[in-house]
Amino acid sequence: MLADEIADPEDVTPEELRTEYEAALASVVEREGVEAAAEASGVDAERLDALVAGESPEFTVEEAASVLALSEEWPDAEGIVLEVRDNLMLQMSSAVMDVDSLAAGIDTDLGPKEIQQKIEGRQPMTLAEYARIHQHVASENPY
Repeated sequence: MLADEIADPEDVTPEELRTEYEAALASVVEREGVEAAAEASGVDAERLDALVAGESPEFTVEEAASVLALSEEWPDAEGIVLEVRDNLMLQMSSAVMDVDSLAAGIDTDLGPKEIQQKIEGRQPMTLAEYARIHQHVASENPY
């Protein structure tokens, strides 16, 4: 889900992607229950409750993976995070894109070094940042 190919990257905004990610998270939380999901994932119950209520609280990719991993439909959290990182790096490679061009192509204050650290997992990446990066890399990918 998080690492899935974006079918038409030119026709989707980063905000729409984030909304899709949040809908998948909310679905898992609704099935598991807020308290059970919070306990099992380590994500704050207040943010999960806000998510289920239709709000858009901030989550990191790691937190999102912890929530998705509660469902039998998804691999474990570490597997999801590794797939997300690998997918971004492979798509960047296919697009012949470095972090400098990625930073120049997205609407954010993140610099190339910060983006690289986030993709490599040395800094936490929010779902909003990931959606922006994922959409841009997909839109630049020729395949």
